[in-house]
Amino acid sequence: MGPLRLWIGLACLAAFLPVGLSFALATAEPEELAAVRASYRRPATIPFPGSNPYSEAKVALGEMLFFDPLLSGSKTRSCATCHNPSLSWADGLARAIGEDPKGLPLRAPSLIDVAFIEPLGWDGKFRDIESVAFGPITNPVNMNLTEADLIARLSAIPTYGEAFARAFGDDAINRPRIEAALATFQRTIVAGESPFDRWIIGDETAISTPAKRGFEVFNGKAGCSTCHKGPSLTDGSFHDIGTAKNEDVGRGRLFPRSEKLRYAFKTPTLRDVARRAPYMHDGSVATLEDVIELYDKGGIDRPSRSPSIKPLSLTPGEKKDLIALLQSLNSSSPLTAFPRLPR
Repeated sequence: MGPLRLWIGLACLAAFLPVGLSFALATAEPEELAAVRASYRRPATIPFPGSNPYSEAKVALGEMLFFDPLLSGSKTRSCATCHNPSLSWADGLARAIGEDPKGLPLRAPSLIDVAFIEPLGWDGKFRDIESVAFGPITNPVNMNLTEADLIARLSAIPTYGEAFARAFGDDAINRPRIEAALATFQRTIVAGESPFDRWIIGDETAISTPAKRGFEVFNGKAGCSTCHKGPSLTDGSFHDIGTAKNEDVGRGRLFPRSEKLRYAFKTPTLRDVARRAPYMHDGSVATLEDVIELYDKGGIDRPSRSPSIKPLSLTPGEKKDLIALLQSLNSSSPLTAFPRLPR
């Protein structure tokens, strides 16, 4: 393979796959195809920051906190209410619902692969997982509990003091430790093996022929891989895909002078995507078929819209092939058992 073809293969490996690559994939040499597939291979390890390293005790404590309704004002809602492992770590609702029955303005995002896609939040307002925890806990519309009340509740339970001591060396309970424990547990929430993953590592029988064609469309004509790239199928960045309207400005709220970030929302992972309807940041699109139709039309034409968003002219067959590929991303993860809570 010549230098030019090698460079193309390495570019594919980095998942910088331009629109129109479907022809190149269809005619590529085996080394190039292998490079494209390799760019989606699952990582061998989970990244834990030096400031909050992994420990089994911290994971165990974080798991208890995650599933404990004591973290809400009414003692009826937990982190798992909106991030249910049985619902691919989301809640299946168009808009999240907290203590206020009116609900929140946005969907609860899935926590699958959250360790790999910081910053977090639809608008990226959370720099890391540690900084997320007290946002929903103290939000009156969400879990509606003050920091002081949470610490008092946990401190009144000896078993929690013992769990904090195992995780941190003594039984002091405070906000940084709660954040650290929850973040450590959440970093362990990774995508289970899917048929797509088995195909990526060489099992040619793992996905269907339509799904394989869908992979070519995904990385080529449809340009999906421009944003949905790599093992988690997200670039972790923010784009205006031409759907948000009116005051729903996304990351533009944090950067009001940036025209390109107006209406920009975080690219979600596509892991388990066929199980996670409805779609978009506001749950406004009911099915995957509707999502593909939306992208095919190109979205609202405005200065902030991503240059990758434009009419695609997909054929009915190409749309079906994309659906087949997306369905192959469903994992076969076993059900998660809820931990025994300290009382």
